[in-house]
Amino acid sequence: MPAGTLRARARASRSELRALASLRVLPARVALFWWRARRHARRSDDRFSLDSAARPAELAELLSLARGCTAVVELGSGTCWSTIALALEDRGRSVISYDPTVRSAREAYLDLAGRGLRERIELRAQPDSDGPRPGDHPVQLLFIDSSHERQSVLGAFAAWRAALQPGALVVFHDYRHPKYPGVREAVLELELRGRERHGLFVWQAP
Repeated sequence: MPAGTLRARARASRSELRALASLRVLPARVALFWWRARRHARRSDDRFSLDSAARPAELAELLSLARGCTAVVELGSGTCWSTIALALEDRGRSVISYDPTVRSAREAYLDLAGRGLRERIELRAQPDSDGPRPGDHPVQLLFIDSSHERQSVLGAFAAWRAALQPGALVVFHDYRHPKYPGVREAVLELELRGRERHGLFVWQAP
């Protein structure tokens, strides 16, 4: 076997081992799903999911923040990795996720998550700026992970501010990501006082 092929296989093996080790921070059900989802994404060449999904450390922090929250709203479904993780982590939790772009790949990941989960996930093909629908429960945790442009983040926050339960958490993804300066710019413009945790900015409603 050519030396170049051996080196490539060795690099791939090391990458798999690092990915497996990173799952230790996640609850068992979520870790199993994440591993199966990553394997499917690699086999199907789903670069969008591999590049955009929250990493295990970020996801573990999000799940920790969501503990005890049964009414969760996510802005930016993508292919639903974090949507599924939020629903898997707590069987008493419902998750509403907004995204005007419906990606066909997400159905495969929802199938990987197993039966029964779909009953607690509602996917709305709407912009995050539409805000809640009449009759929606007050939001206990809002995860903002849609468009990362400053104006879009500002609009999403404004649309959902009144829907937050007192003491609710608002979590902004990619707060200091160099590719998405608009997230931090929006948080600074809103003058929110919060904390950074594993790439997330967390603000608590009064």
